[in-house]
Amino acid sequence: MHFHQRTLMRPVACTGIGLHSGKIINLCLRPAEPDTGVMFKRTDLPASPLIPADVHNVISTELSTTVGLDGVTVSTVEHLLSALAGLGVDNVLVEVDAPEVPIMDGSAAPFVFLMRGAGFTSQGKPRQYYRVRQEMQVSQNGKSVRVAPSDKLQVEFTIEFDHPLINQQRMEFVMDERGYDKELSRARTFGFLSDIRRLHENGLALGGSLDNAVVLDSFTVLNDDGLRFHDEFVRHKVLDFLGDLALVGRPIIGSFSAFKSGHALNNRLFRKFLADPRAWQLVTPELPAEVLTPAGEFGLPLEQAAQA
Repeated sequence: MHFHQRTLMRPVACTGIGLHSGKIINLCLRPAEPDTGVMFKRTDLPASPLIPADVHNVISTELSTTVGLDGVTVSTVEHLLSALAGLGVDNVLVEVDAPEVPIMDGSAAPFVFLMRGAGFTSQGKPRQYYRVRQEMQVSQNGKSVRVAPSDKLQVEFTIEFDHPLINQQRMEFVMDERGYDKELSRARTFGFLSDIRRLHENGLALGGSLDNAVVLDSFTVLNDDGLRFHDEFVRHKVLDFLGDLALVGRPIIGSFSAFKSGHALNNRLFRKFLADPRAWQLVTPELPAEVLTPAGEFGLPLEQAAQA
């Protein structure tokens, strides 16, 4: 657990392809002051407008999560946000010269590599957490996502696809920086060849390819390198979920259970959660790291937490 807010030690940049546009995009991550949160900055537009990474700024969940404010948007934010959450980075300025974050290899691993190269610094200001106080659920068309009280952040996710290489897959994950790096960050987004052809024909997902997604036909994986995990599909869904969860604005201590959920349903739950003050409590951990309960690096001994 990081008791104080963190940012990057220095700016770091990369270049990649836009999933939607297929064009080259430049991205730069810069350190930000405490309590800034994650801010997207469109450097290609006059006055370089800012968009806070916030659940209430989510304007589209089709194909990816898109945030927007005053007519300015940035899409495909979930993989970068997932990497930031997985590495415990609270405050960062994301400069991007396009209306989307580059897709890189379709996972969060390139962003993890980038930020580890920059290094992290503690900012000396306490980090606050949302402690879940009561169970809450949203459901639609046989899909659901639920949150319940817990002493740590954990996610249980189940997916179902009518494909012989997927069928039903389930994963349980307890948030831990080392575990995120090893178990989730390399899991790539995936799609079906028939859907990708249809998207391309309609001028969508023009940057999508075998270089940045796992692509399946009716029976096989088309990527020459195959899968990175036997259950890479559900691992990526957990990765996406943590990226959407980062839009809440503070780390959450609670247990999530999702069944076939996606960006839209995730966002509905997070908005509902924040709108009900009975569902959460702001807490600030006070104990030094060496006396933490062995619940994991992000585990929180709630009986020792102070209400904000």
